[in-house]
Amino acid sequence: MAPFALWAIAGIVLIIAEMITGTFYLLVIGIAALIGALAAYLGAPFWLQAVLAAIAGIGGIYAVHNWWIKNPKNAGAMANLDTGEAVVLESWVDEAAGRARVRYRGTTWDARVAGTASVNDTLYIRSQQSGILDVGPHS
Repeated sequence: MAPFALWAIAGIVLIIAEMITGTFYLLVIGIAALIGALAAYLGAPFWLQAVLAAIAGIGGIYAVHNWWIKNPKNAGAMANLDTGEAVVLESWVDEAAGRARVRYRGTTWDARVAGTASVNDTLYIRSQQSGILDVGPHS
């Protein structure tokens, strides 16, 4: 198989793998491999193919890393999708401390209950942190 085809296959596989991770690092490395494929197709020696792919990969990783630093992931963004959704209080773990187990999306979750509530009451999600729902009686 021609060297440019091997570079191209590696690049395409990395770009497809990026669709699973969503971090952009594999995308950059996949593009770098495609640059290596282009160099091979144009007849560059292997050392030049590797150097061009390495420069593109390192430069791209540096750019993506800086972008992630300037635009940190919002940890609460996904939790906001659940805000306002109804849950059912299944049982108390520690009623005095407001810790309970609630039923949500077909499974049982740990929760902090604000206010008073009884077993089988419908409560509403206020927020979520570290897999623990903060719930209360009002939506």
